[in-house]
Amino acid sequence: MVIAHRLSTVRDSDEIVVLEHGRIAERGRHEDLVAAAGPYAQLVKKH
Repeated sequence: MVIAHRLSTVRDSDEIVVLEHGRIAERGRHEDLVAAAGPYAQLVKKH
């Protein structure tokens, strides 16, 4: 398990878990989360 604030750290992970307000907002691989257009995709667009 890795906890990170930098997208480059987690981009190649087998599974990414995105937390919002202490709860799991979404989870999956980088490609899937970007395609889902959720909170993770918004972070990728900003950076």
